[in-house]
Amino acid sequence: MKLSQVKGNTWVAEGMELIPFYKLDEHRCILLDTGLSEEREELEAALLENGLTPAGVLCSHAHIDHCGNSGYFQQKYHIPAALSAPEAAICQNLLTLKCYFLTLSPAMVERESSCMIHTPDVLLPPQDGPFSFAGAEFTLIHTPGHSPGHVCTVTPDGVCYLADAVLSHELLGAKLPYNLSMAMCMESREKLRGLPYDTYIMAHHGVCTGEELPHLIDENQALIRTRAEEIRSLITHPMTSSQIDAAVCAYYQLFTHKPNRALRFERNICFFVEYLVDSGLLEVRCRGGVARYCPPSSKTAAQ
Repeated sequence: MKLSQVKGNTWVAEGMELIPFYKLDEHRCILLDTGLSEEREELEAALLENGLTPAGVLCSHAHIDHCGNSGYFQQKYHIPAALSAPEAAICQNLLTLKCYFLTLSPAMVERESSCMIHTPDVLLPPQDGPFSFAGAEFTLIHTPGHSPGHVCTVTPDGVCYLADAVLSHELLGAKLPYNLSMAMCMESREKLRGLPYDTYIMAHHGVCTGEELPHLIDENQALIRTRAEEIRSLITHPMTSSQIDAAVCAYYQLFTHKPNRALRFERNICFFVEYLVDSGLLEVRCRGGVARYCPPSSKTAAQ
């Protein structure tokens, strides 16, 4: 795994995602996320080969590709791990983890992500602002939406790690971008406009300047609106969730043969349907005990 300098003591390990870290000195670093469990050996080896030992884990949110190794580093190196309170709750046990995966069964969750279960030593303060951790001064910016307690972290170098609050240009073609709440995610992105930092890191392979960020936010917002409108256009009559899933997967040609992947598609489609309902672009009806989604009637729309 390649280690690349972003600015000053802020670096990234280039894995399946960018894993930022802040060098306290020539021998110690604070990890901002820890990547997927299958990247553990490669990440640890890259750090050790460069003479670096983890001194703390300051995690952006409790998703498998961001905190898959947090408990491992915490226990092996006896270092503090930090998460926001909502994200810490997700990592408590298999059932709280299921709240993140939603459509996967408890046994599936255990097989895929039991590595995420750990108890953070430090809960991040619920407000934005300075935060001292493991010997360095960071700034926290709370950006819920992608997950319940997602945070962006600014290093002492003035580099802002956006994690998954903003997608890089590389991912703007995503067919079903994941956000627990589309509306809250969009609100959090608007909050990021006008920040005074000159460098921003996105977890999924992107680094941009302060001048580039507003346009990238515009493109991210447009992606949600476009995908929501595409999904809405497929719902022309009262349809069940399963019927919507089938229509959306056909439209985007998401023809997987892997059940776990199909269940993730179902989850992500549900988030868009919920966004459309809350926006008044779909309404929920019930027939035979089954919920169905459809365009709002003229009477409902008039209200």
